[in-house]
Amino acid sequence: MSTTDLGTDRSVPPPTGPAGTSSLRPLVLRLHFYAGILVAPFILIAAVSGGLYALAPTIEQIVYRDQLHTDATGPAVPVAEQIRVATGQRPDLTVTAVRPAAAPGETTRVLFADPSLGESQRLAVFVDPVTAQPLGELAVYGSSSALPVRAWISQLHRHLHLGEPGRLYSELAASWMWVIALGGVYLWVRRFRTLRARGAEARLLTVDRAATGRSRIVGWHGVVGVWIAVGLVFLSATGLTWSRFAGDNIAELRAALDWKTPAVDATLTGSSAAPATGHEGHGGHGGHGADPALLDTNIARIDSVLDAAATAGLTGVVEASIPAQAGTAFTVAETRQPWVYGIDSVAVDGATGGVVDVLRFADWPLAAQLTWWSITLHMGIMFGLITQVALALLAVALVTVVVRGYLLWWRRRPTRGSAWSVGRAPSRGALRRIGAVPAVAIGIAAAVVGWFAPVLGLSLLAFLLVDTAVGWRSRGRA
Repeated sequence: MSTTDLGTDRSVPPPTGPAGTSSLRPLVLRLHFYAGILVAPFILIAAVSGGLYALAPTIEQIVYRDQLHTDATGPAVPVAEQIRVATGQRPDLTVTAVRPAAAPGETTRVLFADPSLGESQRLAVFVDPVTAQPLGELAVYGSSSALPVRAWISQLHRHLHLGEPGRLYSELAASWMWVIALGGVYLWVRRFRTLRARGAEARLLTVDRAATGRSRIVGWHGVVGVWIAVGLVFLSATGLTWSRFAGDNIAELRAALDWKTPAVDATLTGSSAAPATGHEGHGGHGGHGADPALLDTNIARIDSVLDAAATAGLTGVVEASIPAQAGTAFTVAETRQPWVYGIDSVAVDGATGGVVDVLRFADWPLAAQLTWWSITLHMGIMFGLITQVALALLAVALVTVVVRGYLLWWRRRPTRGSAWSVGRAPSRGALRRIGAVPAVAIGIAAAVVGWFAPVLGLSLLAFLLVDTAVGWRSRGRA
């Protein structure tokens, strides 16, 4: 939920009560108001870019139709031959992996290390598996091999194309979104219960379409906010895993609790680890530390490696690494795909065709599995188009909540006086009303959360300092 308070409907007088939880409302109201006013622009940007990113997998299927799909029919040529076609297109680069076509009508993606590209980027050459003809090349990003349109939207959502400084925007939005959402739900439920206790008509999950003016805006703001609150908390929590500061703390916590995502062991021992040729060099395909002759030998082995992986149970869309140094096995791993709830991977000795290590998703730590599921869901992949549409609708709903929140703020402005007047903030003294013990408990909780999510903690401290300064100034004028 976002911007301004949900409980300031003038038809509902502020509830009163003794110090404690019954008077928590003023504190939540003031926090919800200030956080909504100041953080909502960042949440709005994240919502728009996130909604676009959710639809990006479908968009790239349309934009890059000529690279991703082929109308050729018939048996596919060996994957090794397809790779050689791609290396013939880019003899200046080192081939590192291949994603064979998984179904008729799809193309094979041959991946190269390209020093001219940015971090986490590779060059993909697309090959028709039936005709063995190259169909173009594109830069791809990340483990999901996002194509340029999706990668551009992803970077917009992540840091506004401003690099590391821009990541503060997304971390600020993700840090505060769950606070604003849960605060809004508390205020809306409390408003509902207060109205019901007084015998007045109240709606929690539906909008009173007969309402007009400000009451109608409040109704839509609150009801839509309640409906999307769970989704906002989920996106906030999962989004923080990619953030700069809170993300580092989450990574350290996962490492300390042994919740890290495991990896298949691709190290070869024994005779298979010995160099296949006497060449050690930095030439050939332009790689660093790559053995050109060994790389060429391993390209020839790729079909038998893929067969071994299929025998081991990897039958979906896979990506196979192509080792360029001795002592390293091929790694074949399933990729994130719609309706796939886990990914397995194997390491295969190219010389013998034997599987030297197997890593099943079922053997991952539960925390690593939950993390993988949540990330796949956040990215709009897990249930394909259904997830994409759901996330896009969630983004649209969030935009409406933000806009209505600002509209409520505007409606609260004084009708007389300066033309620069804006909606007044909820009354001060919220901390004093809850009592010393609850106030200390809230302070400790805020400090702990602020330490774990520093951007949230520092921005909350800035809110408090600014609010205190404004209060002193107002008292001085009085």
